[in-house]
Order: sequence, then C-alpha cells, then structure tokens
Amino acid sequence: MDRVILHCDLNAFYASCEALYHPEYKGLPLAVGGDPAQRQGIILAKNQLAKEAGVQTGEAIWQAKKKCPGLIVVLPDYEKYHMFSHRVRQIFLEYTDLVEPFGLDEAWLDVTGSQKLFGDGKTIADTIRKRIRDELGITASVGVSDNKIFAKLGSDYKKPDATTCITKQNKKQIVDPLPVSDLLNVGRATAVTLHGMGIRTIGDLSNADRTILSKRLGKAGDMLWTYANGLDPSEVRPYDYHEDNKSFGHTVTPPKDLTDIHQIRPIFYILTQDICCQMRAQNVLCRKVAIVYRDSKLRWQSRQCGLDRPSENVKEIAEKGIGLLGKSYDFALPLRSVGIRTMDFVKKEEHLQMSLFVDEVNKEKDHIIECTMETINNRFGKDCIVRCIALEGKDYE
Repeated sequence: MDRVILHCDLNAFYASCEALYHPEYKGLPLAVGGDPAQRQGIILAKNQLAKEAGVQTGEAIWQAKKKCPGLIVVLPDYEKYHMFSHRVRQIFLEYTDLVEPFGLDEAWLDVTGSQKLFGDGKTIADTIRKRIRDELGITASVGVSDNKIFAKLGSDYKKPDATTCITKQNKKQIVDPLPVSDLLNVGRATAVTLHGMGIRTIGDLSNADRTILSKRLGKAGDMLWTYANGLDPSEVRPYDYHEDNKSFGHTVTPPKDLTDIHQIRPIFYILTQDICCQMRAQNVLCRKVAIVYRDSKLRWQSRQCGLDRPSENVKEIAEKGIGLLGKSYDFALPLRSVGIRTMDFVKKEEHLQMSLFVDEVNKEKDHIIECTMETINNRFGKDCIVRCIALEGKDYE
C-alpha cells in the first residue's frame, strides 16, 4: 500500500498570530519584523495584503515600507508563536504519532495507518485544516502525497487554507512546471548551477541524466533527481524522536559595530555560557570550536580549530574562540556580527583520561562553579548570576 504523507504549513504564521491579538489591524497590511534599532530590521513574516503589495520575507523593513507605505510592523513574540505551534501539534497527534516538525509552522504527518479511523489522506487534511481554523483562528495549507517532498510541494502550491493532493497521475500537471528552486534543498547556488545546465523546472530535473547530475553536484545531484521523480523514501519520524545535536552555537548582531577584540571577549563569554549549558544537558564535551563573523560590508567568514582535549569549560572555549578571531581578523573594517560554535562531540563517560599538562584541580573547580551558576540561574532566572566579564558585554548584546 502506498504511504499517505501530509505536509501542513501554517499560513503567514507569525503575522496570523499577531492579527488575533490586534483586531484593529484587520484589513490592513501587517508584517512581523526585527527591531531596526537593534539592526535586525528585516521582515520575518507578512499577511496576504502585505504580500500582494510586494513585501517579501527577508527584505529590510525600509524596503518593505517603500513598497507598502501603510505597512504595520510589529516585533516578534516567540513565546506566543511557540504556544500556537504546540497547540497545532496536539491536533496532529490526535491523528497519528508520526509527526515530524519542520520549524514552528510546518510538519509532516504519516497517516497511512490512520485512514480506517479518519478517512483518506484528503479527508484527514481537510479535517485538520478546519480544526486549526475553528479552534485556533489561524489557517493552514496541506499537501497530500506518497512522499515527503511532494507533500511539501503540495502545501506550497495553493494558499491560504487549501488542500492539494499530488499523485503519480497528476505529477506532470502540478509538479513538473514548478521552478526547480521550489524543490526542497535547492538553494540559490544550486539553482544557478542547475540553470547553467539548462534545468529550470522540476520536470527538467526529473528528466535529466542522473549520472551527469551526480558528476556535477555529487551526492546532492543524485538526491535531487530522486526528489524530482517523487522517489524520496525517507520516513516521517515519531514526534518523540530525538537526535543529538551535531553542534551548538549562537550568533549576534550588536547595536554597535565591534572595532577591537576587547569588545568581543565579553560577548563570546556570554554566548559560550549558554552553549556550555546545552552541552551539559546532552552530557557531551566538544573537540572543536568554530567562529563566524561578518564585517561592515556584510561579508561572512568562518574559522575553526581543535581543542587540546575535549571540554565543556566556558573560559577554555571562549578564549579559544577569541584567540582564533584575533589570529584571523585585523579589524581593518569593524565587525557587524560575531558568533561562536562548538562541535565534534564525545560523551563524557567516553573521555576519562587525565592530562599531565592541564591543571586538573583548577579545572574541576571551574566545573563546580559553572554548574553552581547554572543551578542558581535555572532556579531564580537567567542571568541572575554571571561572570564579571559578561557585564562588560551588555552594551553590545
């Protein structure tokens, strides 16, 4: 029996949530965006009226307002969005336990085994859409197919509040004419490469020579050919599925440009404190540290290096990142954004070897202090207790 996979996409999710709390904005173009004062002034989501005026997700707020002078922009409220996302997922779980979230506003559902109880795929999709609309006041579009890739194409095909079924019979009619950039994992660079090969639609891709794609794009070429032909075999993971993180990291864009390494040191300590908390929660140590930075001309660069031994020590990781940045950047231009990341993890219990060249006593003291700080902050509120050096970075958060 063919699988029945749904992909549910909440329409203009952030903007739809805000509209429920601001009825005065009904009938007006509305967008959710970052704070221009914090230099994060881009459009994160927009409603249908703003979309019709040409407003695009990811563009600067000033550009959006130039297209749509009456555009209302509100700051994001992620706590609210998480609450709505959770309630939507609880609806999903009434139909299947195979629910794989894809961000806050999207999810795949495998309802193959649910059809005897709730009807065929389209019936389940329509029922879920109606419940989201009636119970939560927002809308969703749902794609129905026998694989995850085409189900996602279906949810994008018709909006808002619509169900689109993609089958083997209508694949050529619905999928083949779509731009190749609509296919999952086809980013801007890959699209340019495919265009250079004369591949502009998903139909072109599905009819392309698989061997040539593999030679040109490697494993990605073979994967995209599989996607374009509706042959994706990947399963929808259970909702309680957990996969260990491959890395932990944070990147920030401070209100002021960073002109020397001394301004970055406290920022790295602040970011690393949170990163190490996440590592401890997963009981891992990192063997590599990476940094990323963007200069005032908006050019990104990254560097990484190994640690002498696996670690979860805030000072050790932060100082490694600071040293790496100091060696790789001369501050000829100020930095607009900086970030630090840990990766290449090993479980703590797998790394018990002591070192002759590290002060184990002081390192253990550092560990006790960090765990105590974490316990206090968890109990009384984040940043209840911090390092003195972190206070120097508050002006740049």
